[in-house]
Amino acid sequence: MRYLIVVAALLLQLVATAVAVAASDAPASANIARPGCESKCGKIEIPYPFGTTPGCYHSPGFLVTCYRNTSKKGDEPKLLLGGGDGRQVLHISVQNSTMRISSEVWFVTVRDTSMKSFTVLPSGRPYVLSAAGNRLVHIGCGFAASSWTAQGERPFNTCSSSCPEHTPEKIRHSTCDGMGCCDAPIPAPPAGGGGGLTSFRAQFQWTGKNRTGCPTTSPWITSDASVVAVAGEWWRDANNRFMLKMSLLAVGHASGIVIPAILDWAYDDSSTCAEAAKRSDSGCVSKHSECVDSTGSASGYVCRCLRGYEGNPYLSDGCQSPRNRRHFPAWIIFAMGVGIGMCLLLLVLAIIFATKKLKAKKMREHFFKQNRGLLLQQLVDKDIAERMIFGLEELEEATNKFDKARILGGGGHGTVYKGILSDQHVVAIKKSKLVIQREIDGFINEVAILTQINHRNVVKLFGCCLETEVPLLVYEFIPNGTLYAHLHVDSPISIPWKDRLRIAFEVASSLAYLHSEATISIVHRDIKTSNILLDDHLTAKVSDFGASRGIAIDKSGVTTAVQGTYGYLDPEYFYTKRLTEKSDVYSYGVMLVELLTRKKPTANMSLEGISLVAHFMLLQSNGRLSEIVDAQVILEEEEHEVMQVAAIAALCLQMKGDDRPTMRHVEMRLQGLQSSNNNFQKNQGVLQMVNVEENISTRRYSLEREILLSTTLPR
Repeated sequence: MRYLIVVAALLLQLVATAVAVAASDAPASANIARPGCESKCGKIEIPYPFGTTPGCYHSPGFLVTCYRNTSKKGDEPKLLLGGGDGRQVLHISVQNSTMRISSEVWFVTVRDTSMKSFTVLPSGRPYVLSAAGNRLVHIGCGFAASSWTAQGERPFNTCSSSCPEHTPEKIRHSTCDGMGCCDAPIPAPPAGGGGGLTSFRAQFQWTGKNRTGCPTTSPWITSDASVVAVAGEWWRDANNRFMLKMSLLAVGHASGIVIPAILDWAYDDSSTCAEAAKRSDSGCVSKHSECVDSTGSASGYVCRCLRGYEGNPYLSDGCQSPRNRRHFPAWIIFAMGVGIGMCLLLLVLAIIFATKKLKAKKMREHFFKQNRGLLLQQLVDKDIAERMIFGLEELEEATNKFDKARILGGGGHGTVYKGILSDQHVVAIKKSKLVIQREIDGFINEVAILTQINHRNVVKLFGCCLETEVPLLVYEFIPNGTLYAHLHVDSPISIPWKDRLRIAFEVASSLAYLHSEATISIVHRDIKTSNILLDDHLTAKVSDFGASRGIAIDKSGVTTAVQGTYGYLDPEYFYTKRLTEKSDVYSYGVMLVELLTRKKPTANMSLEGISLVAHFMLLQSNGRLSEIVDAQVILEEEEHEVMQVAAIAALCLQMKGDDRPTMRHVEMRLQGLQSSNNNFQKNQGVLQMVNVEENISTRRYSLEREILLSTTLPR
């Protein structure tokens, strides 16, 4: 019910917001900058593709800098083009693909009649001086001026200016037709686009008349000549013309006057819309936008919002409909509609919520009855099953509803999550990957198997949850990951050999226990390094019993479907489908080879294309083990100990199961290696004796034979 209260509060907030929007009677403003980016510098908006920091602008040409003069309090921040040493930006228009900047004034002395070059835009691309929006103005007295483009052979402007006697009032009302100045339009780029003006050349020929100023009746005229590119609409204002002409003619500078010029820009000045359509990064990301080949002075293409939409086409959902105005009393109708809708929605949500809760409860009860029945079929002691049951809500709370961040790893039968129970006890919870009967049977089987096992080197099962289609298993938490992860690291140094030998002994001890000391003989069927967990002291814990099978004490094996992992799987079991204890022995032998070589059985192939096991057996039989044994092992141990472990592995990897030793014999051999360092010949003789005795077909061994064998082992 608490969810419904939250929904109601959200709906009430929505109503309040809608009424506020209606009352304001104003359209919603679309975002202009990328999320997290500066969208304003003072009063100047900074729309994407422009930006002030990396990731906020499209390319380096669109970088702008917000300059704040901290030495003067109250100064308005200024937006500058480029990295901070460029022209002041006065306005940016995404809709028109233009930028208004403060123009520069160039001064020419009377005595210099050479050709001069003027750079309008030091940074050049992607900006050019707008031909449609600007005028090129020459201000001064007694000259004839000619202007060329940077590449042009003929001038695009020829004009002259004189200073007859006149008053400031005449200057105020005069146009720029030769009285103190002359002007001309900026040349348009050639047909086909591109080539917009970024620099030009000019030459002044002085006429001599008024060379040093006008007659004495106009003593305020002191300058020689000036050149400036200025926005046309600003220049057409008589007050602006008067102010600029008076400043440059009388004072000789225009400080304090912001003279605007208009630049055209393109999102991509090196391609067209047709070429951009073939790419995935054309820039027109709003669903209500389109690509338009630039029609201004800049070459390339720009993005535009479709007709009827406004905003920034370079942002997702940047183009929005301006029809957001609402007129009174429409807001009253809207508020009533929302209120009625809220009530209906709450009613529907209440029905859905109650239905889902009831259905979930019935499903949990169904699964509990089904899984409890399956579990009790496997367990003789019903009291054990009852004590091991966890609730689904408890495990969901422990894993934060099985959050991906809680995943510890997974095997072939499920994903393992880290859980923290209400008593702060840390556990590992395994959840099936698939909802099939085979997985249900496998999880129930794992519960039944582990309830019969009590060994320090086997992971402990605390209980299970039966309220899901496939039961959830709750284990002790083993914090140090898998043997596989510790062994196969991107470093020449891995687990020390002494620890590897001890882990091999602990795994052998647990398998010997499973095969001979549990209520029934248990075959793990999936022994591999990724199923061996390590605690804080690197003590081995065998895990993942989903594929395990119990074999009655009076039977030597059982015929079953093949399960296991490629590279570790017993070939005899694979071909005959006859599962015996010796299948675990083979998988264990593969694990020994992995400990010796630090090579992965599931992936490693020799240069001849044979498997790791076949390659190991070939080198071992030819006395060339040094070619495959891990270099760290050779450095840490004497050769005879490595040879003895390799010999044990070779025995475990015999093709016929009857030729392999039991895990009890392997355990005793490794225990002997840990307690003493005997010479290789003595141990080899013992191993040969073990191999001969293991040819006996029965899987049960006599106590007398074990006692006799143990007398030859080192202590």
